[in-house]
Amino acid sequence: FLTILALAVASASAYESVVHPKDLSKVAKIEGRITNGYPAEEGKAPYTVGLGFSSGWWCGGSIISNEWVLTAEHCIGGDAVTVYFGATWRTNAQFTHWVGSGNFITHGSADIALIRIPHVDFWHMVNKVELPSYNDRYNDYNEWWAVACGWGGTYDGSPLPDYLQCVDLQIIHNSECASYYGTGTVGDNIICWRNMFLQQMMFLNSEGFLQ
Repeated sequence: FLTILALAVASASAYESVVHPKDLSKVAKIEGRITNGYPAEEGKAPYTVGLGFSSGWWCGGSIISNEWVLTAEHCIGGDAVTVYFGATWRTNAQFTHWVGSGNFITHGSADIALIRIPHVDFWHMVNKVELPSYNDRYNDYNEWWAVACGWGGTYDGSPLPDYLQCVDLQIIHNSECASYYGTGTVGDNIICWRNMFLQQMMFLNSEGFLQ
């Protein structure tokens, strides 16, 4: 589902000092990214939906049941949203549903939201995401591999791609992430991972957008 990816590299040489991401000024604009990803084949992420809000904002979300989509609260805007199901090309969906704002439910103290959708039947192109079991609620998934998919920019400042992108990532412990980004940034609402190809650290923020 749609969220922000913060990406930074601290470089040093004999002539320049190291700058940590936690010391950089915050970016006011939300910029979701799928960095060093690959185009998703049809059916790669059947739980991923595109969300085109009437306010002109585009986000992503994840199907969690036949009647619910999970997304980020900061994505919610306008009086309606068009939900694009089973799309790899951003607006070329298997089907769409228009949903009014009366079906938006926001959390209030965390950056998550639910969108109630008309009942959808599942098949290989449209399906729900596999959620953690109740017994795994305290699992930090350290060293597990995950996949992030969405229509986020492929590099800093890039336009949104039309084709769904995915990237494979290895989750790391938040303590390791906090040593890099700072404890003021990395809390319980953060999942951190390492891009093994770039050897860079990233995080998914509940105040951000991942696809």
